[in-house]
Amino acid sequence: MTVFTHSGTRSPLPVPAGASHVVIVGGGASGVLMAVHLLAREGAGFRVTLLEGRNMLGCGIAYSTQDPDHLLNTRVKNMSAFATDPDHFRNWLAARPGQPSDDLRFVSRAIYGAYLSDLLRVWQTGPDGGRLACIRQTCLGLRRTDAGFVLNLDGGTSVLADEVILATGHSRAAEDPSGLLTGAWDATPQTDPDGRVLIVGTGLSMIDQVLSLLAGGHRGEIVAVSRRGLLPRKHGPAVPLTLSVADVPLGAPVSALFRWARQLTRQAEVQGGSWRDAIDAIRPHVRRLWTGLSTEERARFLRHAAAWWDVHRHRMPPASAGRIARATARGQLRVMRGGFVAARSCDGGVIAEVRLPGGRECAEVSAARIIDCRGIRRDPLRDGSPLIRAMLQRGQARLDPLRIGLDVAPDCTVLDKDGNRIAGLFAIGPASRAAFWEIIAIPDIREQVAALAACMDPLLNAHGRLTRL
Repeated sequence: MTVFTHSGTRSPLPVPAGASHVVIVGGGASGVLMAVHLLAREGAGFRVTLLEGRNMLGCGIAYSTQDPDHLLNTRVKNMSAFATDPDHFRNWLAARPGQPSDDLRFVSRAIYGAYLSDLLRVWQTGPDGGRLACIRQTCLGLRRTDAGFVLNLDGGTSVLADEVILATGHSRAAEDPSGLLTGAWDATPQTDPDGRVLIVGTGLSMIDQVLSLLAGGHRGEIVAVSRRGLLPRKHGPAVPLTLSVADVPLGAPVSALFRWARQLTRQAEVQGGSWRDAIDAIRPHVRRLWTGLSTEERARFLRHAAAWWDVHRHRMPPASAGRIARATARGQLRVMRGGFVAARSCDGGVIAEVRLPGGRECAEVSAARIIDCRGIRRDPLRDGSPLIRAMLQRGQARLDPLRIGLDVAPDCTVLDKDGNRIAGLFAIGPASRAAFWEIIAIPDIREQVAALAACMDPLLNAHGRLTRL
């Protein structure tokens, strides 16, 4: 790798010459997993540069929290970085005194962020230290050249790459210009401990915010509002039903898929299980189901079924669920159905306008503070990273028809505004959600990056054995 300033002066960031130089934009979970899978491919000799200007490597939005009450919503046994080494995370925990390493435990997200960061250590030191470079800058734009790609950074430098992987993570809401809403991942200002807090959204981000408030001694009412008022369900014992591809109604409309899922749930209950057995059986087939839906059926799923799927698929750890249940039972936490419309300041606090079910009437809810936890499904053109916004504005990429992510090919190649593949430019993780839907959890991301690393391996490419993701 060679890095140049915009004036053309060479910058002292040398990387030994060798095989393909891959630049990964984004150093969160997706970017780190991609990097280690590329670097671990024997004989490929990849050189990798990670660009991350905001968070500690491996953390991103999901794992940058330092609150010990913010737990993973997946057990230790399912969080290894490598599908071929399912005990990797557990063994990492066991090697650290005082860390719980039980397969069935739910550890804090901060601990998992430390694990992801530690995965890079072996590639930053020792005999392979020259194969990985980490640059603490933000990528503002890129352009294609005959030699590959040039990526412009906010520090005034440019990085040259043979191939680029966009691992920019979840689109994140821009800061509220009025200052009346606090973002779910923003620094939390001091709040009157007896004042009411309104949280917009009732998903896992809301759960984290409630837990933080309770741990901080908040005594006032907490009102969580969302259109359906659904809370994530609780983790519990599960033995997934056995489903082969032949059992899955690929290409069926969303209404038929819903009926099928309900039938599976009834089947699981007859066998002495629960809805978890049905959901966990469906999950490995979700990507095939999503790709089999037309744009119209995908839109129907997002309108009518996504919220129901999410609360059953993305569950609360039992410890978190217990604290939420107790706060609800004593009346401190109240869930309200409605759609957040706007907020205005009033007498040192804020007043939220909430549209009630049916859409004809609105209610005003006064609060000391409003926290925006409306989730991760946002418009990348408005809320995406600087690079994603720049690429969309320049026609170097395009949004999918439903505006939930970049339009990418089945092999993760990014498509330009005309639908043409941009050779050597890929998107992974949440940035590729429009194509794959179920691609935001670690087990899915690790599968995706392992397959992409194999596709990019020059030894495989020489024999024409590219893998379809």
